[in-house]
Amino acid sequence: MATIARVPITNIYMGGDYTGLILVGPQQQPMNVILDTGSSALALDGTKYKPNLAGGDKTTDLAQTDSYGDGSSWVGAVIETKLTMGSGGPGVTLQGGNAAIAYTDADDMFGSADGILGLAYAPLDDAFTMPKDTWANQYTGVQVRTGTKGDIAPYLTQLANQGVVSDVISFRTRRSFVHVGGGADDPLNQGIMVIGGGQESTDLYTGTFQNVSVLSDEWYCTNLKSVTVGNGDPILARIDGPKGMPSNSIVDSGTNSLNLGPQMLMALISKFTTEQQALLKKSILEEKLVSVQSLNLASWPTLTFVLQGDSGDVSLQVTPSNYWQVNTEKVGAAMAAITKGEAGLAILGLPLMNGYFTIFNGEADNGRGIIQFATAAG
Repeated sequence: MATIARVPITNIYMGGDYTGLILVGPQQQPMNVILDTGSSALALDGTKYKPNLAGGDKTTDLAQTDSYGDGSSWVGAVIETKLTMGSGGPGVTLQGGNAAIAYTDADDMFGSADGILGLAYAPLDDAFTMPKDTWANQYTGVQVRTGTKGDIAPYLTQLANQGVVSDVISFRTRRSFVHVGGGADDPLNQGIMVIGGGQESTDLYTGTFQNVSVLSDEWYCTNLKSVTVGNGDPILARIDGPKGMPSNSIVDSGTNSLNLGPQMLMALISKFTTEQQALLKKSILEEKLVSVQSLNLASWPTLTFVLQGDSGDVSLQVTPSNYWQVNTEKVGAAMAAITKGEAGLAILGLPLMNGYFTIFNGEADNGRGIIQFATAAG
């Protein structure tokens, strides 16, 4: 029977995005990696992990390069190594796991973390075959893209193929930005990732699950139908996403905001009161902190996102305490967890997930996947 393992996660290293420990290599070196359902590669900071060839790491002729929505990027050599995750019980170990050792990266690529673990699908985990050993030769990003392009199996797929765990990952998160003032062990800055399951973790949710359809097995692509502010009229989403995207929205654990296209964002803001609009514009458009005292969160409406489900529409609510993050950067300050993004695309990040226990099930619907939401417990 496949294993199910829990991984403690925290947002303190990346200022909002969650990270968890993965043990790497023959010596099982702890590496704190960003947990991202919006990408698929496992990349480790090459200044912190060096391949242990004598101990069993194997280099290859494969190289990878990736870039992200915030402009960060890396170039690395793919190795095969031992990878373990899970604590407080049985962990999951992958022998011969694919990992890119990043020898070139943008200055802020990994922040205070040690790498990034992509949890999406194989089409996003592309690699390039090069003439020689890529760790020994360390080709530039331009050179890498001249190689023969193909896909390699991402971490979760490799685990499933080896019968270690199912291709299912689940999250219980609480914040989008770091909560300050609660001390080093503030529970608001901690969470849990479940590898290989979710529905059996009945201590993490209440009630039943709503199933959101996944339209493409690249990102966790979804069909956003509308957004409603309080009891107002729905704001209809564009049917088609931007060129190159298979849908108009994705659900992404590696985004700490509700990232909305300019048209959707301005329509959303217009549904609030005049005073609330001013506070939203100050935070979102001017990127300034606002006073918690000036918010009066009890007076703010709930946002409802309607997405296509497996059997009818699914309505997911984002409360004011999730789209406004209080005690952010300093006690008494707040910031809206809403950002302006690409026209026609909504990236639904942690604010959507924080009120729910969220399961990314990559095995459902013949491998296309579904995303399941149940009300979070505690």
